[in-house]
Amino acid sequence: MDDPRTNSQRLEGNTLAILDSSGIREARDIHDDRLSFLEAVRAVSLASISASPPTWKMFDAILHILRDGLSLELAVASFQLLTDLDKRYPRVYVRESDNLGTNSGGAGELVVNKEAWSPFTVRSGNSHSEASGICRDSKSLLDSASFSFLVEEIAIGRHSAIKTVQNMLLFQYLVRALEADYLPRHTLYKETLNWVFLRESVLSLLVASRKMNYKSLVHNCMSVVSTRFFHEANICHKDLKDKESISGDLPQSCNVGLPFAFPEIQRKACDAVQKLLILIMELDVIRKEAEALGLTSRSDGFRATILDTILDELTYNKDQLSPFLEVFEEPKWKLEIILLYFGKYYSRPSTRTRRSNSSPNDETFQGILNCFSNPTTTGGILRKMATEVACLLLAQAFMVTIKYI
Repeated sequence: MDDPRTNSQRLEGNTLAILDSSGIREARDIHDDRLSFLEAVRAVSLASISASPPTWKMFDAILHILRDGLSLELAVASFQLLTDLDKRYPRVYVRESDNLGTNSGGAGELVVNKEAWSPFTVRSGNSHSEASGICRDSKSLLDSASFSFLVEEIAIGRHSAIKTVQNMLLFQYLVRALEADYLPRHTLYKETLNWVFLRESVLSLLVASRKMNYKSLVHNCMSVVSTRFFHEANICHKDLKDKESISGDLPQSCNVGLPFAFPEIQRKACDAVQKLLILIMELDVIRKEAEALGLTSRSDGFRATILDTILDELTYNKDQLSPFLEVFEEPKWKLEIILLYFGKYYSRPSTRTRRSNSSPNDETFQGILNCFSNPTTTGGILRKMATEVACLLLAQAFMVTIKYI
């Protein structure tokens, strides 16, 4: 029987040989070799009857092509391949335990493949790559600092259209990877109240890292959301006229679909930013719950909640308030942001009747409406908050409650 490790090494050698550019000077030839490599990996790892996951070096090469492929065709192909590979070979999943009975409560078992490749160098305590003897020195992998810098590059938009597309596709892939790692852990936490599941999530480790400029990350995420409609597609047409900003020697046919693809990729990148914000919001809620239950420790560190950080951004940059709320779509958290914003400018009653069939959000919003029904209270709020801001918040809150609640 063939040794699986030998087979993997042989597969790695054969596929990576396609990328050998020794003696090749034409950019188009290098471009075609990279496409052939991606197709070869798809064939052996997804389409084959005896498919096997790519090796770490093969994964690193795919990620490198996504980050530096210099064409729309390569960016989309590498992004889709990484996405499909993650679906086929999940790193984290919940497995139903063999000893579960009908009265066991339904808790499964968290399976973490410690040998699996990850686009992040951030790893939980028991899943360091050193344990498996594999060196994680690829320049394409991301830590907390490079992840934050990626979001900053997307927010500023200072690169060519192709590089911007690469960054947005890379970010979409990374958020999907974070979500795929987080959701199984979240499911088991709800069933077991074991905070360790989420403490060791890549998302938790990422935002808790000392390398992460957390406030800058949130600021840039909000900038991406707020400015989505201000630079929809102009960059595409400008850059397509400038061959140097695309790839130098590649023919224009490699990027012919860029003006049409850019708006959709930008929209999905904005959706991914919102997804990241929501994941951190949910993590904050669970962490607060874990703290109340005495499940956290000093080793978990401390940081401001993302809602507090968002609120500070909107308070000190009111020009961002309208575009952010216009684009941010998740109703539960959108309403929560509005309620917290109002909460800075009015005093809630010391006593409040709680109806069992009403949610806290509904009661609080009703309380705000009651405040505006009182001329004295309304005057007090409007002395602290501009009238147009109050009207904007009320309008957005009404739209959320009417449409979703």
